[in-house]
Amino acid sequence: MDQTLLYLLIAVAVSFGLTMLALIDIILKDFGSIKIKIIWHLVAIVPILGSLVYLIFGYRKGTRKKRS
Repeated sequence: MDQTLLYLLIAVAVSFGLTMLALIDIILKDFGSIKIKIIWHLVAIVPILGSLVYLIFGYRKGTRKKRS
């Protein structure tokens, strides 16, 4: 029972980490249109699958905003 809980907590932590990584990356990039940015946000918030889809297909899209 204890190992099952540990595995569940690890899976939740990894899912949360991937989702946060994807959302932060989306916030920092310019996709050319606010609609595209909103769509990527909606994709990324889907647990596990959404963040993986973004990191595989959307990560290289858009350009990083320059800091001033």
